[in-house]
Amino acid sequence: MATTEGLTIRPFEAGDRAAVIALWRACGLVVPHNDPETDIDRAAGRANSDVLVGVTADGRVAASVMVGHDGHRGWLYYVAVAADARGRGHGRAIVAAAEAWLRAREVPKAQLLIRDTNAAVRDFYTGLGWDESPRIVMERRL
Repeated sequence: MATTEGLTIRPFEAGDRAAVIALWRACGLVVPHNDPETDIDRAAGRANSDVLVGVTADGRVAASVMVGHDGHRGWLYYVAVAADARGRGHGRAIVAAAEAWLRAREVPKAQLLIRDTNAAVRDFYTGLGWDESPRIVMERRL
């Protein structure tokens, strides 16, 4: 558990579920083919993944990130900060917590995807030192 920028960052707890899902929905991160309940169940508290939450002094979940890795690449998903909590460094803090989680597991590379409908966040990540990686991402729904 870490406290930074007026935010305590810790692993997801069962009682966080509704608040985390509401945050993801409010931030426009939930799409029809990604069920947030299932995504939390697949990631929270696992050996190769977790959901980290940023909690304010009054106990409100104001930030989150789902983080995971395959041993070579780490991934950040559902990076979210409540609209009324932005501009306070919470986004920077939650991303740094995910990066620290990956470093602690000796994962050498972190990646994230930005949906083309959410391109406004590109400048945020660039400001944190992330670089755009020219790749073609292919998928197949199973």
